[in-house]
Order: sequence, then structure tokens, then C-alpha cells
Amino acid sequence: MLICQKHLFSLDPEVSYLNNAYRGPILKSSEEAALKDLYQMRNPFTQKSEDFFTTVSRVKEIFSAMVGSDAQDIALIPSTSYGFAAALSNWKPGPGKKAITVQDEFPSGYFSLKRWVEENKGELQIIGPDFEAKNRGKSWNERLLESIDTSTGVVLISSVHWMNGVKFDLEAIGQRCAEVGACFIVDGTQSVGAMPIDVKAAKIDALIVASYKWLLGPYSLGLSFFGEKFHDGKPLEESWMNRTNSHIFSELTNYQEEFLPGANRFNVGETSYFILLPMLAKALEQLMAWTPGGIQDYAASLKSELVNFQRERGLGLEMGAYASNHLFGLPLPEGSDPKEIKAKLEAEKVYVSVRGQSLRVSINVYNEARDLERLMGILLT
Repeated sequence: MLICQKHLFSLDPEVSYLNNAYRGPILKSSEEAALKDLYQMRNPFTQKSEDFFTTVSRVKEIFSAMVGSDAQDIALIPSTSYGFAAALSNWKPGPGKKAITVQDEFPSGYFSLKRWVEENKGELQIIGPDFEAKNRGKSWNERLLESIDTSTGVVLISSVHWMNGVKFDLEAIGQRCAEVGACFIVDGTQSVGAMPIDVKAAKIDALIVASYKWLLGPYSLGLSFFGEKFHDGKPLEESWMNRTNSHIFSELTNYQEEFLPGANRFNVGETSYFILLPMLAKALEQLMAWTPGGIQDYAASLKSELVNFQRERGLGLEMGAYASNHLFGLPLPEGSDPKEIKAKLEAEKVYVSVRGQSLRVSINVYNEARDLERLMGILLT
């Protein structure tokens, strides 16, 4: 079992930061990597041509190991919306096909899918849970699976719901999509890095992840997996770095039509991301040392204190198969004002988010029992 890793971050020691789902703090090692790259820019003549590609390759290798893919199937993107656009613009199963997402999906995914439906003259189906069900997560997964049929063209969902932490059974959903010929696109922003995932086992066609949350990376940078469905696709832009001769700077005007293999064609322009990419490389190395499974177990050990606390107050908090340990909605007593409670917490330097009528709590390895104790103590006052 992991122990608290707060010493590897520059977090304010007086703060209880239970809000990684809002934005993850960067590691000290990432800070150092950014500064090293920044200092090199003072003297750009020290930068060699291979420096444009070395860190790119390293990041793809680590991330591919994290998600169970081949390195050539990974592309660097600036945002999740860019990744969704690259995937959906290359998926045309014919007019009239149904697109499926879940209730309260994050806006980038929802609007990307809405555009696809409009362009393909299809129907957008939004699946919600049975609010009367004893296990809301289970009912939500069942309803989602039941909705996927031969009229389905694409399913786009988050692996973990960003508002309440409900987990979706990616392997069951991916298998069903494969059976009916639907494309399966997953937004992994709120789970990848903190929870194990295997794109091949789940038959995921495209996995899109922003780096600034559970990957502990910088803003304006993301990673994506594009499976075989997209290997002959048309990228959103024509970056010189994605062509077969890009490593030979002296021959760039010997124009090569052929792309580098796999998903490399979907890399955003200026893929090298100096300063930002070295930060992400250090974060990915550290995450793989901790392991996503280890992070999930560590979060579960802290969440268990909140489960007992909620039970004593007559409020629910799940730890079952459809509940994530690192991110979850914390139900409040009836009549409570979540925004007032959030302000009260922040006055004591305890940070969470408000989503709907609940507090959204998100736990990572820099948290410790004291953070949960402070949260519970303020909720009781």
C-alpha cells in the first residue's frame, strides 16, 4: 500500500486539497523539468534536431504502457475537443445512425457528438440512471447496455462520470459496441492515471485524455489512443512532423505524402511541446511507479473514513463495483446549500467542488487522513 506522497508536491502544507478532479497539482520533478527546458531556450543553438522528437517518443511509450496499447497508436493533442473532432470526423457509418452518450456528460463530449449527429442526420440518445434504483450506478450501466443496438453508430462516454464518480463498465460496453459495429469513444480525463484501463480489453476505438487532471500534467496538452478504425483517417491539420521524413530537417521539402504509422497522423502541430511535454513525461514516470491500481487502493483507504461518516449521518456513499474511489459525489443533508458549505470549507483551507446538490470530493496520493478529518469536522459544524 502506498503512503502519502505529499512530499513530492509543492502544495501549501496548510491546505487540504480534495479537488484533483478540478485540476491536479504538478510534481516538483515536473517543475524542475520545465525550468530546465526554459533555461535551454536562452541559447537555442544548444537544441538539436532530435530534441524535437525524443520526449514525444518517451511520453508515447509510457502512456501506451499505461493504457495497454502500442506506442504508435498514441497521438498528442491540445485538448479533448480536438481529440473528439479527430475521431468523429473520421467515423461515417452512413446517415441515420444513432449516437449515444450519458446524462450530464461533459460539454466537450456532448457538443462534439451533437455536431456528429447533425452532420450525419442521426439521432442523439442520452441515457440516465434509474433514480429510484437501489444501486444507481448498476442501473445506469444496464440502461446504457440495453440502448446499444444495430441502429447505433457511435457511443461516446466518460470512463468515470465527472460529476459523481460513477464508473462505466468499459469492457461490457466495448464488447456490445463491437457486436453491433458501433464506434466506442471514451473520455478518460477523470480516470486515466488514477485507475487501471486497457483499451484492447475494453475494445475502445478512441481514448481521449486531458493531461491536467489525473495525469498531473500541464494545461493545453492531452494524449489520445486511436485504434485501427482510424489508422487510414484524415487528420484535422497537415503537420510536417507527422510525415515519414520529418526527422531529416535537410530534406523537408522533399515532400512526403506518407504519414508515420498508426495514430501519428493525428498529432497536433508543433508536437514537441517544449516546457510542457517534459513536465508530462516526469508525471507519467511517477504515475507508473505508483501504478494506477496503487493509487486507486490508496484512495479507497481514505474514502472508507467518509463512508463510515456518511453512514452515521444517515447519508449514502457507495464503495461498490460502480463507484470510483478517487472521485465521488458526497451527498449532503436535505435542505443544505452546497455553495455555502463550499465557502465554509474554503475559509478553513479545505478545497472541494460543487456539482449539482452534492460536494464532489477527489482524492489523490498527496492526501492523508488529516484532510478527510478536517472535511468531516467542518461538515459537522
